[in-house]
Amino acid sequence: MFNDANVIAITLTLKLAFIVTVLLLLIGTPIAWWLSQTKSHFKGVIGAVVALPIVLPPSVLGFYLLVALGPNGPIGRLTQALGIGTFPFTFSGLVIASVLYSLPFVVQPIQNAFEAIGPRPLETAATLRASPLDCFFTVVIPLAWPGFISATVLGFAHTVGEFGVVLMMGGNIPGVTRVISVQIYDYVEALEFGHAHQLAALMLVFSFVVLLALYTLNPTSRKIK
Repeated sequence: MFNDANVIAITLTLKLAFIVTVLLLLIGTPIAWWLSQTKSHFKGVIGAVVALPIVLPPSVLGFYLLVALGPNGPIGRLTQALGIGTFPFTFSGLVIASVLYSLPFVVQPIQNAFEAIGPRPLETAATLRASPLDCFFTVVIPLAWPGFISATVLGFAHTVGEFGVVLMMGGNIPGVTRVISVQIYDYVEALEFGHAHQLAALMLVFSFVVLLALYTLNPTSRKIK
């Protein structure tokens, strides 16, 4: 059913989505906790920056990442000076772009779950002499698990479906940056609609199954902002 190019694109996409989802949970959880608890005047600014990829065209985000991380960009010059090289048109570059682009889809569900807990469970745990770290891992995380489920599913699915930002940042290198969405684009450009239908149908089924599982197992996901 699938040729070697399709299998490679699928494997690369799943690898990218898995790595990005893990990084998003590690990065997004402390951000979500801070946004849910802080009374800082900068909360609105940070929240807007995190949510920016929701309204920002992917090509715009990809363009600025390309400029910043490229050989003449400020970050690109730093990474070259450190001997790391540059990130555009590499798998690592795809990871960086995908983390930034999918960040709000992980932060917002977790933030909503944290805010829904309220102060009472934390106050109760504090009266039992639990440290803030103990409260977070033994009280907050278990109570917020529906938000983590939503964040994990949405982060993974959103990464799988990315196109504009990965094309701008990673280009179209077989086995390196050519993910499923880019492979479909290639087939359409070459008028190979049969191959495009195969991958497009796979993406359609995947998206439906993900949303069905999300709404069935975690009804609170309907409340995601």
